[in-house]
Amino acid sequence: MIDRELVHKVALLARLELTSQEEEQFTTQLGSILDYIEQLSELDVSNVPPTTRAIDVSNVTREDELQPYPDREAILSCAPEQEGEFFKVPKILNAE
Repeated sequence: MIDRELVHKVALLARLELTSQEEEQFTTQLGSILDYIEQLSELDVSNVPPTTRAIDVSNVTREDELQPYPDREAILSCAPEQEGEFFKVPKILNAE
């Protein structure tokens, strides 16, 4: 199904430098992979629902609850600059 010439052509297109030994090895390996895929295509999967995972996975998340931080002064004291009760940061938008 796949021959050495095809492996060589694909290697050139992929900009891979393969030795003749590697070309022979990939010809055998790719041939085996394609044979296996051909076997799989013979299976009747018409009653099998499509899925993205082999096992059922669910994401465990919690609700976000807005809570004020109890020690506001501790956070502000770590800031390089502050203005009153707020962090002072450099302007990043153009004034125009």
